[in-house]
Amino acid sequence: MPAPIRVGLIGYGYAGKTFHAPLISATPGMELVAVASRDAAKVHADLPDVRVLPTPGALIADDDIDLLVIATPNDTHAPLASTALRAGRQVVIDKPMALDLAEARALVALADASPGQLSVFHNRRWDSDYLAVKQAIGEGSIGEVMHFESHIDRYRPAVRDRWRESAGPGAGIWYDLGPHMVDQALQLFGLPERVHAGLAIQRAGGLSDDWAHVRLDYGARQVIVHAGMLVAGGARRFVVHGTRGSLVKVGTDRQEAQMLAGQAPGTPGWGDDPDPLVVIDGEGRETRRATAPGDQRAYYAGLRDALRDEAPMPVRAIEALATMAVIEAGFASHREGRAVSVPLTPVERQALDRPGY
Repeated sequence: MPAPIRVGLIGYGYAGKTFHAPLISATPGMELVAVASRDAAKVHADLPDVRVLPTPGALIADDDIDLLVIATPNDTHAPLASTALRAGRQVVIDKPMALDLAEARALVALADASPGQLSVFHNRRWDSDYLAVKQAIGEGSIGEVMHFESHIDRYRPAVRDRWRESAGPGAGIWYDLGPHMVDQALQLFGLPERVHAGLAIQRAGGLSDDWAHVRLDYGARQVIVHAGMLVAGGARRFVVHGTRGSLVKVGTDRQEAQMLAGQAPGTPGWGDDPDPLVVIDGEGRETRRATAPGDQRAYYAGLRDALRDEAPMPVRAIEALATMAVIEAGFASHREGRAVSVPLTPVERQALDRPGY
C-alpha cells in the first residue's frame, strides 16, 4: 500500500475544525499530522496526537508535510498559497481562492510554473441536495432546463463578532456562500453570458452584505443564486423548471450539521438526507425520489488519487478561477447597477475544457 499523504492544516477556526480536519482524518490514504495555530490547546483538545506549529511559515517549511491545506480568513488565502507554491508545495485553498480575479490569476500562473499543484476546496459538489438535482437534470427528467434557482438561506438575525461578518476584506455573504452556489451552477451549465447582482445589508448592525440575489444570464436559460440571513422558514434549496417539468428540493445536505454535532465522516448515517427530490411532470403529477447520501470525503479521496497520478484533480485551479470571475462580476454589477459579462480571457475560457464548460 502507498504511504499515506501527510497533511498540514493552516488554520483551526471554523473551516479547519469543522470541515477539513474531520474530512482529512476520515479519508483513507491521508493523515493529518500537523496544524498551524496560535491556540495549541484548542487543537489538542480534538487532535491530541497532531503536532501544532505556531505559524503558517513554520508549517510551510516543514519537510515532513506532503500537502498543505489553507483554511484561514479569506484575505490570507492568496498570500499563504503564494508562499507555499513558491516553496514547491502541493496546496489546497478553502474557497474563495482569493479576494479578486487578479489574485486568482497570479495563483494559477504560479501553480503552472511550480512543481506543486493547486486545488480549491469546492466541497459542495458532493452535497446530497446538489447531487440529486444534478442526476435528475442529467437524466433529462424535466427536459431542457430553462429556470434554475439555488438558495442558501438561514435565520441568523444577530450579527456575530467574527471576521466573516466584519467590514474587512473578504467578508460578507457573497464571498462566503456565493462561491458554493456559483461553482455548482458552472458545473451544470458552464459560464453565463452576463451577471446581474444585487447585494444588501439587511440586519441591524450589519457591517458587510448579508443578502445576495444574483442572476446568471444564459440567454433563454436563467439561473438565480440567492443567500440571505433573515429567512426563518419557507425556503427551498433548489427549484428547477424545464421544458417537460420541474424539480423541487426543499431540504439541505446535512453533513455540516453532522460535523458540528461531532459525528465523524463515514460513520453510520453519514450524509443521509431524508428529504426527497420532488419531480413534477407537465400534467402536474408529482413523483418523490429518495435522495442518496452526500459525502464530501470524495473531494479528499479525489485529491489523494490526483497526487498519486491516478486521477485528475477533483477541482482544478482554473475552475476555481472561473468561479472567482463570476464573484467579481457580481460585485461589479452591484456597484454599477447593470449586468456585466464574466471577465475571462479567451485563453482562460479555452482552458475550461471539461464537459459543462
